[in-house]
Amino acid sequence: MPEFWRSSGFHLLARNAAGQLAVTDDFLRAYLLRPEIHPVEESCAAESALHAALMAAPRRAVAPAELETIADADARDNYLLWLRFRDRLVGAGTLEACYASLFRDGAIDVPPLFIDQLVHVILRNVLDGCGDALRIRAAELFFREQKATLRDGQVLLADLETVEMHAAGSRYGSLGRLIVEAQGAVGAIELDVLGADNAERYWERESRFDTVIPIQLGSAPLEAFCRVIEAWIAHFHGVQVEVQAVRAIDEPHWRWHIGLDAESTTLLNALWQGGEVDAGRMRRIVALFRLTFAERSAMRADLAGAPVVLALSMSEDDVVRVKPQNLLTNLPLAAAA
Repeated sequence: MPEFWRSSGFHLLARNAAGQLAVTDDFLRAYLLRPEIHPVEESCAAESALHAALMAAPRRAVAPAELETIADADARDNYLLWLRFRDRLVGAGTLEACYASLFRDGAIDVPPLFIDQLVHVILRNVLDGCGDALRIRAAELFFREQKATLRDGQVLLADLETVEMHAAGSRYGSLGRLIVEAQGAVGAIELDVLGADNAERYWERESRFDTVIPIQLGSAPLEAFCRVIEAWIAHFHGVQVEVQAVRAIDEPHWRWHIGLDAESTTLLNALWQGGEVDAGRMRRIVALFRLTFAERSAMRADLAGAPVVLALSMSEDDVVRVKPQNLLTNLPLAAAA
């Protein structure tokens, strides 16, 4: 199968008997090589010594007094953040358990960057062996923000960081200008938009995050996104669900919903409570989904058999920011009743 997401760190990890990712010393060392942690020429002797000691034994205890000897305050703070995250990882035993604990405990004490990186590598595990390039690209929505723009009646999603990096010109300037400015002669701009007919192009650039996908109803990338949601839920909860993209919410009095982002949560809450939502906000909804459980017994008894409404929306600044943790914390599971 094609290799993908080499930058995730998946190759540094090992699966346990349950198929989850066990924390390894090499994975911990990879964080120590990041520019935020790795010493530079100006680093003091104490910082360099601590870094060397942690590279040799990344699980070693570090006393507060040892950190205080580091001269640079920013470096001290970076080590504190990493050590807190490291201790969470080691204490949880697996990346999946660490990720789930962040939202179960209610106090998120690690940087958003680390959370996105966890999702990145966990999804690499979930999708291992997948040969569907569109599914891999759609999965990027779980850990990378997307800029949305309208073209010929369809919503296009492009990686926000890539767009911002190249908006002023350079290699992907035309793409950046289209997405950022959303104006000009769209027909004259050539976009590398992935679909069922050219999805194989993704493998040539799987870690560059520079392709665009249409996400309207009936598109192959939207169907691929449904499969990612199903796989994510199965991996964490061990239950089988079916997710279908729909044009509208058919149930006039639906009983459960999950917003896949903050905007969708607010919108669905307002609609469920019977409130008025203006047309401008409604237009921010990118996609609606109907989730059903394969086994009624897997759901809460009072909801067994009822479909779950999902929504994906763009924010006021036309950015899609998926919160995959909502599928862990808000799913109406029987075990959580």
